Amino acid sequence: MREKDKQKLLLVILILILIAINYPFLDKSLEKFLAEKDVVLVERVIDGDTIVSGNNSIRLLGINSPERGELYYDEAKGFLEGLVLNKTVNLKFGKDKYDKYGRILAYVFLDGENINLRLVEEGLANYYFYGGKDRYSNELVSSWDECINNNENLCEKSINSCSSCINIDSSRNFIVNTCSFSCDITDWWIKGEGRKTFIFSDEILESGEEILFELELMDTGDTIFLRDGVGRLVLWESY
Repeated sequence: MREKDKQKLLLVILILILIAINYPFLDKSLEKFLAEKDVVLVERVIDGDTIVSGNNSIRLLGINSPERGELYYDEAKGFLEGLVLNKTVNLKFGKDKYDKYGRILAYVFLDGENINLRLVEEGLANYYFYGGKDRYSNELVSSWDECINNNENLCEKSINSCSSCINIDSSRNFIVNTCSFSCDITDWWIKGEGRKTFIFSDEILESGEEILFELELMDTGDTIFLRDGVGRLVLWESY
């Protein structure tokens, strides 16, 4: 055997030895990589934050889109369908891969674009930090700020005369009328990052008056969104 061939053989043997020695580390690294990323074909869109691939429902992480019957439900679902239906997407996972309903939790990427962020930017979802914040949380907040600046869809600001002087006291679950006049807040509604909503019915708030709202908020931190009777955004407050 020529000296050059001997050197090549020796190099191959050394590489195999290194792989054998570090196999547990390499195996765990590979397992972690596969656990953090996956590629799927989107076969169906349930709503603005849930898709289906095969037998798996995939809940888009970090966002919450309108429920059926709520304002912008159809727009959010249609927009997501237009982006990902019948297309192959990449999934990136957070701290928990599944929610309590058995759905996969993931950020969806198409051609390198974070679709979860896109839905918030378009005002078709708000951010939703179920289980706490993760690596994309700051970007989601920035996307919401951009949506507010563009004043579109869920970020469209209320033009109600009371919208500039109704405040939230989230520490006591009260909204307060700081206007110099009374405000009719009938059918106004308040919602956290999740699904639960509290609707004010037949309520006239006199100047300086406050009213309790019953809404269970997340222990990990939450944002309250207050909307007027036609669904436009009055204010939001993080705590």
